[in-house]
Amino acid sequence: MGAIYLKDEGGYEIVLKSLKHYKKRLRSIEDSPELKEVAAMAPLLTQQAMKTYPKVIEMIQKIQDGLGDIKSFSNLSEDVSFLEKALSCYESDIHKAENTKHEYFLKLVGDVTDAKNDLGTIKIALNKIKQFSE
Repeated sequence: MGAIYLKDEGGYEIVLKSLKHYKKRLRSIEDSPELKEVAAMAPLLTQQAMKTYPKVIEMIQKIQDGLGDIKSFSNLSEDVSFLEKALSCYESDIHKAENTKHEYFLKLVGDVTDAKNDLGTIKIALNKIKQFSE
């Protein structure tokens, strides 16, 4: 079911958008106001972000490859938690941009009004993505 959602129902669009957002978030982690609040952990979190970055690029490639062959989506069942993390990160940053109006989140999310329209799609995607592991 998850593969059908991604390919045939257009779920790949929000997943790719979330992965690209996650990639951007990881690249700018040092500028995050949250990181400044936990300064002692900053080096560790920055290091972890740089380790995660290649995985995001790999996942973007997997999704793009799956658009040509739905069977390749069957390999995504082991990546469900990573996709959920990317979707949740995007969702959370949309809320932070809207609620805090902090320049970091506004710049990260871009057009907040447009991003808010993605919230419903993110919820659907989080639901459907779980069907990979069922």
